[in-house]
Amino acid sequence: MEKPYSNPEEWYALVVDSIREIIDAVKPKRTFYTIETMPWMVPDSPDEYLQLIKDVDRKAFGVHLDFVNMINCPKRYLFCDEFIEECFTKLGGHIKSIHGKDVIMGYTYTTVIRETMPGKGIINYQKVARLCESLGPDTTLFVEHLPDFESYKKAAAYVREQAALAGVKTC
Repeated sequence: MEKPYSNPEEWYALVVDSIREIIDAVKPKRTFYTIETMPWMVPDSPDEYLQLIKDVDRKAFGVHLDFVNMINCPKRYLFCDEFIEECFTKLGGHIKSIHGKDVIMGYTYTTVIRETMPGKGIINYQKVARLCESLGPDTTLFVEHLPDFESYKKAAAYVREQAALAGVKTC
């Protein structure tokens, strides 16, 4: 039995066509349509997101950056500062929103990388704050996937604290 869209080119074309169809139907004037980066689907890297932006070819298509979702191998984990900087360097002009979370790798056989709240993993949020500052005040970083309101408050407080330590103003 053949899997639906088992051909990678066909699958990619479907993603491009779907994004175009949504943007063309809505015709946004002051907003952007974004998709979230994921470790198992398009786009799963800054370069693939850039290619997707080029192929979609719509002004209203922007980037929702979730760099943690793209930290999907030991190399990106161990060199996450460089990887996050690459994300901002390559996608900066297109980034409209950002997920703030953290990542931790279990030292087991095989590799297990899991998401955690900001401050409980290895992400350097002072560096992230400085990179976010370069995008301007209209770009939002928000935390997600936490179990309760108290956890959200703690995560947001940690991100704001790291931003302050980096000399970056937040709201």
